[in-house]
Amino acid sequence: MSDRTSYGGQAVMEGVMMRGRRDMAIAVRAPSGEIAVYHEPLSGSSWTQRVRPLPLIRGVFMLWDTMVLGMRALVFSANVSLTEGKLAEQERDDAGTLTGVALWGTVAVSLLFSIGLFFVAPLAVVGFVDRYISSSVLSNLIEGLIRLGLLIGYMLFIGQLKDIRRVFGFHGAEHKAINAYEAGDPLDVEHVRRHSISHPRCGTGFLLIVVLLSILVFALLGRPPMFWRVVSRIALVPFIAALAYEFIKWTANHMDNRLVRLLVSPSMALQRLTTREPDDGMIVAAIVSLKRVLLAEGKISADEVYGPGVVPVDETGRVLEPERIPVAAEPAIEASS
Repeated sequence: MSDRTSYGGQAVMEGVMMRGRRDMAIAVRAPSGEIAVYHEPLSGSSWTQRVRPLPLIRGVFMLWDTMVLGMRALVFSANVSLTEGKLAEQERDDAGTLTGVALWGTVAVSLLFSIGLFFVAPLAVVGFVDRYISSSVLSNLIEGLIRLGLLIGYMLFIGQLKDIRRVFGFHGAEHKAINAYEAGDPLDVEHVRRHSISHPRCGTGFLLIVVLLSILVFALLGRPPMFWRVVSRIALVPFIAALAYEFIKWTANHMDNRLVRLLVSPSMALQRLTTREPDDGMIVAAIVSLKRVLLAEGKISADEVYGPGVVPVDETGRVLEPERIPVAAEPAIEASS
């Protein structure tokens, strides 16, 4: 690769969201067979731009950005995947767009539910048997194992749902496209198909690292009264997530080291629960999404993105005229997200 920009993404309903440092794009296949492509530049205040690159701090920002962008991408994909007929013939309004208070509220509820299920619930279970456990280390270890079991069980359960299995196929396509780009291969179906459905920067691996680090962090706190244990499980989630992000970032940059590959092997294996081998249509959606980000960064031309059946749309799904397609006015920052 000629630069050090790292790209990430997320599978959505019938499509893929990709993001770089300054831009994100979503490509979703509509029932008509067309691929709707939405692009948005990512921006922030001057203050956030100054503190975002700082170690640990950047992990918190990345976690929050991922949740907000992920929720919006899911809403967009649901709107597009439920359209009838050609995209250009659809009459749309903003009723299906999740913005403002509704967006922040949805993200907050999702975050609270996740913390409650994976952090507070295991502690509540341990609370029933804690009187019979003399070691605080053992108590925290049992709590962590329950948390790990919940995570794996949740992934196994949702992986049995038909619609989720398709989402997992798009997840595999996302990884294949990024792997192909990072290997310097052409972004076409033939070359992308050859690559792995696993990736060292995957969010599934991130969740595993969060769970494992939580065992260590909470063990250092000992066994305070239950109230303070609950508070610590909630308050320390951003710190643990930030540590996990730094670990994922470091290991992804040192995958040529045998020891590092050994360290990440559990997270790479766990990805098998949330990825599936994609079909060619899924791969095309991932390629289009990644190419739209590359177009915004000025690395490729619009002709390489908008072929037959690929339609540029706005956030509500309205088709854009070619002259309204936004393209970056300056080169991308050389950095790693």
